[in-house]
Amino acid sequence: MIGRHYPEVKGAEKPYFGLLRALCERQAVLIARWMNVGFIHGVMNTDNMTLSGETIDYGPCAFMDRYDPKTVFSSIDEYGRYAYVNQPPIANWNLARFAEALLPLLIGESGGEQDKAVEQAMEILGDFQSCYEGHWLAGMRGKLGLTREEDGDLELAQDFLAGMEGQGVDFTLAFRRLADAAEAADASREGWLRQLYADDKKLDAWLPRWRARINAEGIDPAQRAQAMRSVNPLYIPRNHKVEEALDAAVELGNYEPFERLLAVLQQPFSEKPEWAAYAEPATAEASAGYRTFCGT
Repeated sequence: MIGRHYPEVKGAEKPYFGLLRALCERQAVLIARWMNVGFIHGVMNTDNMTLSGETIDYGPCAFMDRYDPKTVFSSIDEYGRYAYVNQPPIANWNLARFAEALLPLLIGESGGEQDKAVEQAMEILGDFQSCYEGHWLAGMRGKLGLTREEDGDLELAQDFLAGMEGQGVDFTLAFRRLADAAEAADASREGWLRQLYADDKKLDAWLPRWRARINAEGIDPAQRAQAMRSVNPLYIPRNHKVEEALDAAVELGNYEPFERLLAVLQQPFSEKPEWAAYAEPATAEASAGYRTFCGT
């Protein structure tokens, strides 16, 4: 397995400790990418996490529409264990279980001293959160149109998300409309973003901070907006569109809705007028209580 997925640690002095550290890094990258696009896996059992750092078991997964960190879709996740906000700590917990299975080999690399092996493994696992946060923030910088690292970027990103809570704001469209706002050096293109909020006053304090931050970088607004659109998808597998495709295929044997949806999702960043319906979220009534299943 090391030779196939982590050849860089094969010749290390302690390859099994190297494997654990490399796996933690790879999982941190993966979970950060999930969180950056609002993906909710739904069944993050240990057997549904791969050593290769890839996503598997897509049964009850779904993308978040209206931003709520506690969003859960899976019908079997009764207590929200795998809610959107819980995905990073669950990944860390799963990695700890892997470390337990690896312990005999880690002890061997620690001169037969179990306490020393456990201490070193705990140190590696303890680094996961900061590693994840670094990758998450790097992704958020791109989504916010920030091209360089500065103090305060984490707070800026967190405050944008906090302002969405309770506002019925579509997570995907919020970042896409922020790209529209970035296309001007002033506030003239902020209207589409504000329309997403039940109370757009939530943006009154945040937008000037963000605009001052991006304008200080001196990048052409059109260039910045295009860069933002290249990392902020317009089209995601919206739940109501997935259901339409499933119903047509199962009930009518008609795969055309699925083929159209697939064609759109293969170009998630490229806006086309004829695909407008695929960018629209479901109504609040239609999405309320939506549940996914392992057979989905």
